[in-house]
Amino acid sequence: PPSQRSREPLFSEAEDQSVNSKEDKANKLPVMNEGIAQSLPSKGMVLIAGNSHPEFAKLVAKYLSVPLGSVSVGPKSNNETGVEINETVRSRDVYIIQTGTKNVNNDIMELLVMMYACKTSDARTINVIMPYLPYCKQSKMRKRGSIVSHLLARLFCRTGLNRMITIDLHKKEIQGFYNVPVDNLRASSFLIQYVTSNVSDYRNAVIVARNAAAMQRATSYSERLRLPLAVIHGEEHSESERSDGRNSPPPLQLSGGGDSAVPVEGGRTSGDEKSSYPDLQQWEPPQQRRSRLDSARYSRPGQYQGMNYFPPLMAKEKGPMHLVGDVSGRIAIIIDDMIDDVEQFAAAATELKERGAFRVIVMATHGLLSADAATKIEASDINEVVVTNTVPHEVQKMQCHKIKTVDVSVLIAEAIRRIQNNESMSYLFAHVTCDD
Repeated sequence: PPSQRSREPLFSEAEDQSVNSKEDKANKLPVMNEGIAQSLPSKGMVLIAGNSHPEFAKLVAKYLSVPLGSVSVGPKSNNETGVEINETVRSRDVYIIQTGTKNVNNDIMELLVMMYACKTSDARTINVIMPYLPYCKQSKMRKRGSIVSHLLARLFCRTGLNRMITIDLHKKEIQGFYNVPVDNLRASSFLIQYVTSNVSDYRNAVIVARNAAAMQRATSYSERLRLPLAVIHGEEHSESERSDGRNSPPPLQLSGGGDSAVPVEGGRTSGDEKSSYPDLQQWEPPQQRRSRLDSARYSRPGQYQGMNYFPPLMAKEKGPMHLVGDVSGRIAIIIDDMIDDVEQFAAAATELKERGAFRVIVMATHGLLSADAATKIEASDINEVVVTNTVPHEVQKMQCHKIKTVDVSVLIAEAIRRIQNNESMSYLFAHVTCDD
């Protein structure tokens, strides 16, 4: 009947529930699980480079089959460093290639500005590839200096660094300055391959350590090439070892008249009878000086009394350069981590030639070749200099035909690929000792 038909609901109970559920879903905002959001993969990687070594960056991009990102880096009209990234880096893994060159301070400033630009653009991770890490020699306190490597590490970490990739650090302890992972790759495999492939009769060679500091690295090469080892001991003082006056006692200030002279600053005395002696300590016997100091009255009591009981401080003296080992009739291969000051390598090559070596090869990872290094190498007894392309040295190669280059860009490319795919890095350190 019509009366019963009017009391029937327009929708059934199941249809009513479905309509209500659709309305609720339409009104509710989507809520993402926090765990799922953290596990979302990145949208890809971006490879950018500074102005320090663009050729090396192109080789890395070629091995990875990834185009270099568009970025504008250069000085402004007021010589300030300006950086503009011309593509999106949001939620992406950014890899910045920048090495240390002769213009090291500008390279560091470019890198810092690029890192901060990526950080403010909400990059997922910032990974720096620095084949040669500058200021790596300043990793310990020297006199009144500072540990610049620690300062540089703090600057990088505070700017947004997530990982550092470098090759053959001068001191392995530098990795402890960083609060992020530091992958210190080794280029020794490429240099050893060059020896076995390009050095004729390399079985008749001997590995030479230029000084005691390079002994561990040379030992690693010697064991892997199955070659004998020699070491050069003794050399002149370096610039950092010269006395700056901090270890010497200050000038004495004694009071008294008569025979007791009063030394003043510069070593001169106030007594007329001693005016012909420019330095009191040059002519006064030790016993007489000790007795005079004990009986003299000091203008500042207690200042120098303790120095009388100290044993004499013996200065470190390095003897003349001499060779420990046999290189007669052999190929001498000098191993080091970098070549900057060529004069010491030239002196070592001369010593080796005098001991009977008929050929001298210098091998190092980083060829800084500062100042007129190419001219000095050409005029020295060095027959060949083998370095990698971690630092640009095309100009030096044009000036000296003895310089050879080994490409290690594939090592950096493989490290980037493994990091991006979350693969192990242990394969890159296979058969490499900690001292290498």
